[in-house]
Amino acid sequence: MNAAGFPILSLITFLPLAGAAIMLLVRGDEATVAANARWSALWTSLIVLALSLILWWDFDPAQPGFQFVETVDWLPSLGVKYRMGVDGISILFVLLSTFLTPICILASWESVKTHVREYMLTFLVMETMMVGMFAATDFIIFYIFYEGVLIPMYLIIGVWGGPRRVYAAFKFFLFTLTGSVLMMLALLAMWYTAGTTDITELLHASFPAHMQYWLFLAFLASFAVKVPMWPVHTWLPDAHVEAPTAGSVILAGVLLKMGAYGFLRFSVPMLPQASAYFAPLIYALSVVAVIYTSLVALAQTDMKKLIAYSSVAHMGLVTIGIFSFNIEGITGALVQMLSHGVVSAALFLVVGVVYDRIHSREIARYGGLADRMPRYALVFMIFMLASSGLPGTSGFVGELLVAVGALRVNFWLALLSSTGMILGIAYMLYLYRRVIFGRLTKLDLRNIADLSPREVFVFAPLVVLTLWMGVYPSSFTRFFDASAGLLVESHRAALIAPEVRSRTASGVKLPAAARLAAIAKDESVHE
Repeated sequence: MNAAGFPILSLITFLPLAGAAIMLLVRGDEATVAANARWSALWTSLIVLALSLILWWDFDPAQPGFQFVETVDWLPSLGVKYRMGVDGISILFVLLSTFLTPICILASWESVKTHVREYMLTFLVMETMMVGMFAATDFIIFYIFYEGVLIPMYLIIGVWGGPRRVYAAFKFFLFTLTGSVLMMLALLAMWYTAGTTDITELLHASFPAHMQYWLFLAFLASFAVKVPMWPVHTWLPDAHVEAPTAGSVILAGVLLKMGAYGFLRFSVPMLPQASAYFAPLIYALSVVAVIYTSLVALAQTDMKKLIAYSSVAHMGLVTIGIFSFNIEGITGALVQMLSHGVVSAALFLVVGVVYDRIHSREIARYGGLADRMPRYALVFMIFMLASSGLPGTSGFVGELLVAVGALRVNFWLALLSSTGMILGIAYMLYLYRRVIFGRLTKLDLRNIADLSPREVFVFAPLVVLTLWMGVYPSSFTRFFDASAGLLVESHRAALIAPEVRSRTASGVKLPAAARLAAIAKDESVHE
């Protein structure tokens, strides 16, 4: 808990469920129930956002450990506790989840006309699952929230999605659930070996090298699907195309970050030897994702599919940064995750604006919108340039740091990952030129309405955040510095320690720096 003993994390996590309960108590005709559901969901999400801003304000970035810690016995006979806490890696993703939820509710204000109460209720339940997943510091609690996200997203796609929504929902569910089963087996093995489910204790546990390899592969099966990495990415374009606009916003903005967060929280710090061993595999899969999916994006005729494939490419940069095992790469990956969470979510909202008016996502269906929708063209341009990595926007900072981190590993890795950045500029400019510029030849586009005040209100905070991250990135990276630095140091020390013990046993003297790193690691384990 915080200094006053107030369980703010639990309040942020479960307050959306209270809002959902209020919705269920309302009775009346369909219009009354729908109006109440919209306002209840909006006010609940805004209160949760305000509480998360208090969390952000009170957080101490200089401390690398978990803060606002809450612990309650849950299954004492098994040693499982309800543990919550945030560190520099997780706090901004809690904030991202609470930030995007009211935006999704506002974006759905007029477009969702059937089963409105159930729709808003589902989003509030999903907010609880997302925040709980980032805040959980117990493996079992984490797994419950991690898997719990599947249910509301499955319903959002399957009930309020497009014509092929049932197929897309089942594909999404089966892909993600299959990988998660293997992760559960890995969690049980770690629980049996270490005797605890406390993530803070497992960070200092030492698993045998041969066991680490199997555990890493089990985690990879789950996290790679969630990222998603090539070649298990095929569920994402279908899910995005069929999901309603707000569903795509949450899917791109938050759910794709869960896999990368898993790598940062579990694979890299808990399985350091296996992470180093499989790093070349991650590099290969990530480079293929960056280049291949960028080329596929260039060939798309559907706006949502193009943005979906661009998400796979951008998340490929994230995994390269994470497995560079240096401060530049990991910080770049975290910034890229935040940037993508804002920019990609905004791009799906951009597509949703014209889809609500014309009911088509085909690129060829548009053209010349700058004449009739100048405000829309300006907003679209900002997020298109941010996705392309223009200096001064959030996309540039993350891509630059990842490139520096990759360069410290291997020149060719940096070169190939940068190729994806060039292709990213190509497909985003292609999309913008076809939709915004050119002659307005479609008759029904001549009377298309520009952004409404509600839509301007939705986009305004996204624009501000995109430019803020690009112009003043240190206000975000300062939250990562201590935790990312500790992660890098712990990973290097964990790799050095076995070599120190081996050479010491054989009478070989190591350099002083290596001995000090090993001693520091041993002391942290004993503590």
